[in-house]
Amino acid sequence: MSLPYTPLTETFAVAPQLGPEHMEAVAQAGFRSVIINRPDGEGGAEQPTSAEVMAAAKSAGLAIAYQPVVSGAMTEQDVVRFRELLNTLPAPVLAYCRSGTRCTHLFHAATQA
Repeated sequence: MSLPYTPLTETFAVAPQLGPEHMEAVAQAGFRSVIINRPDGEGGAEQPTSAEVMAAAKSAGLAIAYQPVVSGAMTEQDVVRFRELLNTLPAPVLAYCRSGTRCTHLFHAATQA
């Protein structure tokens, strides 16, 4: 299975919506952790739930965190939490949302000097 992702650094990448079926490929690609930034239900009933993805990630040996962030409404608290996750989760880390853009904005906000 092809895994669509965009590396932003050697230890961090972003991806569009992933599902449980992608978690083994995430692990095989060398990632050690996943951050889910898309809120459950944002894409309707066809969107996999965070619980489904988290169970598959754990089965694949990945660390995983669910940090839902509303598109277009990122808060300072969201940035602080994302920074904490980047500093504590085993790297490399893959974060996903609907398109990867939200995760990219979070990453840049969390890592600016």
